[in-house]
Amino acid sequence: MENVPRRMRPAAKPSEYYVNQRVGIFIDVQNLYHSAKNLYHGRVNYSELIKYLVRGRQLIRSLAYVVKSETAEGEASFFEALEKAGLELRMKDLQIYAGGMKKADWDVGMAVDAIRMASFLDVVILVTGDGDFLPLVDYLKWGQGRFVEVAAFHRSASGKIQEAADRFINIEDIPRAIMRK
Repeated sequence: MENVPRRMRPAAKPSEYYVNQRVGIFIDVQNLYHSAKNLYHGRVNYSELIKYLVRGRQLIRSLAYVVKSETAEGEASFFEALEKAGLELRMKDLQIYAGGMKKADWDVGMAVDAIRMASFLDVVILVTGDGDFLPLVDYLKWGQGRFVEVAAFHRSASGKIQEAADRFINIEDIPRAIMRK
C-alpha cells in the first residue's frame, strides 16, 4: 500500500480512528458548492459529510466559510441548512468593485482560524480542494504536529493538496454525501 499514491488509497475504516482524537473541521463552502454543482449537478449533504468525517471522534468545532451576496435567492435557507447540520457559519459579504469585478474568498480567514485552533486539536480536517491551502497543510503538519485530513472531490481537487494531506478523503466515496438533482 506504500507505493500507492495517497489519493488513491481507500479512506480509513472506523477502527483506524481514535475515539479520543479532538477534531476541528474547516469547510470552504464555495469550493464544495461549485464542485458538487459542476461535477454532479447536485449538492452536498453536509449532515452526512460531517458525520462521516467525525466517525466517532470528538468534534471540537466545525466551521463553514460562506460568502453572502445581496441578490442570491435561497441563501437564507441554505445558511439555515448549514447551521442545522451543526456548522458554525463564518460569513463575508461579496465585494463588488468598479467595473463589475467580484471578489470574496475565505482562504486567509480559514487558514488563520485553523492555526489559532490547532493547539487544542489533534486532527484538522480541511474540506476543500483548493491548492492555495497547501502551505497551511504543511504548516499544520510540520509546524504544529497535527494530523491533517483533506476532504474534497478527487476530480476537482489539487493533486498536490491530496498528496500533502496525511489522509485524503474523496467525498465521491462517502455514502449519501452528494444529493443529485
